Amino acid sequence: MNTLFHVSLPCEDIAQTKTFYTDIIGCEIGRNAQHWADINLFGHQVTFTEAGKFTFENPNYVFEGKILPSFHFGIIVTLELWSALYKKLCSTDCEIVHQKTFLNSQKGEHLSFFIKDPDGYMLEFKSFKSQSEIFQQ
Repeated sequence: MNTLFHVSLPCEDIAQTKTFYTDIIGCEIGRNAQHWADINLFGHQVTFTEAGKFTFENPNYVFEGKILPSFHFGIIVTLELWSALYKKLCSTDCEIVHQKTFLNSQKGEHLSFFIKDPDGYMLEFKSFKSQSEIFQQ
């Protein structure tokens, strides 16, 4: 069995959150109830629980000249899937926050883009030039 990632996050409106992840991103809903849902984010489990209004600070940092959100989560996919997702999301009303090749011609080179979900969470989609460099120093 491959090790899977799980994160649980609050959301303001579970119906809106489910619609975003299924209709916009293309994820499937797993186990769910009236106020929570498991989202299958490319084989990883993200659980959203309706918690009403909530706030969090979203400080940024600078990496290779780009201001990036320090609070974010995401998924690493193949170049083909990354390209398909980028094309799909560009055709929706989602705002692509950044699209860039980071660490160009260096160890860990990867394409990356960020989008914001309805609850204000930033999702990053990455595709590494070489999968073997994902954790290399």
